[in-house]
Amino acid sequence: MKKVFVLSSLLFVALISGCKSGSKEAVQGTDARIDQLRNEVEANLKDNLLSWWSAKTVDYVNGGFYGRVNSKDSVIADADKGGILNARILWTYSAAYRVTGDTSYLRLATRAKDYNLKYFIDKEYGGAYFSIDSKGQPKSTVKQIYTNAFFIYGFAEYARATGDKEALEAAKAIFELFEKHALDKEANGYFEVFSRDWQRIRERMIGESSDKDEKTMNTSLHLMEAYANLYRVWPDPRMAESLKNMVELFLDRIIDKNTYHLINFMDREWNRTSDVDSYGHDIECSWLLHEAASLLGDEELLKRVEETSVKMAETVEEAIQPDGSIYYEKDLASGHINKNRSWWAQVETIVGYFNAWEISGNEKFLDNSINCWSYTRDHFVDNVNGGWFPNVTDDGQVGRGDKAGHWICPYHNGRMCMEIIERVEKLNKHNADK
Repeated sequence: MKKVFVLSSLLFVALISGCKSGSKEAVQGTDARIDQLRNEVEANLKDNLLSWWSAKTVDYVNGGFYGRVNSKDSVIADADKGGILNARILWTYSAAYRVTGDTSYLRLATRAKDYNLKYFIDKEYGGAYFSIDSKGQPKSTVKQIYTNAFFIYGFAEYARATGDKEALEAAKAIFELFEKHALDKEANGYFEVFSRDWQRIRERMIGESSDKDEKTMNTSLHLMEAYANLYRVWPDPRMAESLKNMVELFLDRIIDKNTYHLINFMDREWNRTSDVDSYGHDIECSWLLHEAASLLGDEELLKRVEETSVKMAETVEEAIQPDGSIYYEKDLASGHINKNRSWWAQVETIVGYFNAWEISGNEKFLDNSINCWSYTRDHFVDNVNGGWFPNVTDDGQVGRGDKAGHWICPYHNGRMCMEIIERVEKLNKHNADK
């Protein structure tokens, strides 16, 4: 967990100054609100989210985890198994064991680690396949940096939770492949899609619209996130240098200095090629960037990041609705706003604004976090069958979509729950030690 730099006397002065003079009740009210938030997300994590994934997705026939559960809670046993899904499952159960100490999560984390090493990792060329079939045979052998970044993230988390050397070595091996094959040594950043034997190809994978889109915010964001997690368990100087480089790329290249939105797609030289603001990614980046910088011990860099993170949170408020939810994205060319609500964008909003409150002490950010959780709890949680719905329409109806699949994982919502649990525990410990 990152250092909580905001837990200084300045935070509490800021909190108190926003209330009536000498009002201890207001501070106690804030404490009660965040304790309630923590208790609700912890209950959801244990009693709804992970219990559903544990019951529904474990493949006892072919090993590992099923590749798809549809909107009616029916398992599609012969569905392909995606690398992104399985790497995120590994991360989620590893983190859940680390945070809660529940050994049932450790058993599933170990199942995921062993399965991923056996079936997803290419024994000949290294790195992870994009997908395999239900029996474990390679389906798409493309080596995508986005997918492989999540294998770094997952293996590193298993090593963090257990001290396992095999998982750590697997994460380090992918890092070495990235630095050898994907790093753009001329223009910086990382190329994104490769053949099985790590020859660069131009296949479009995550929303690129033309061959000019050579670098994406999305891949860069999750590569930074993966490098941060690997640095936690392997604080090698090269690892620190690569992580710092990613933080600086966001500050200097990927975050629009005028609007503080992310630039979604860029050419090789970092020129903008997209006209979309993705609100969920903006607020997710605001806290992942802060997390990465917090690990490096560079106070000057951290100060830059904290200022940027708060500005990003302020910018994203344009998408926050009175009911606490957040819109999906805006097309800048047409002005059209996609008003659908996605589960992942809501939960990143919860963490992002909680983080902005921790940095700044501004109570409106805490309001945004708690209000978004209230909306999410009331609209996305399936209280009948368990698990979460992936989408909600603008008029509050559950949208179409699988409950588990290539992109629908327990990682965003599971991580939100664990981030809130850990952050509130640190706040409470700080208060108790005062």
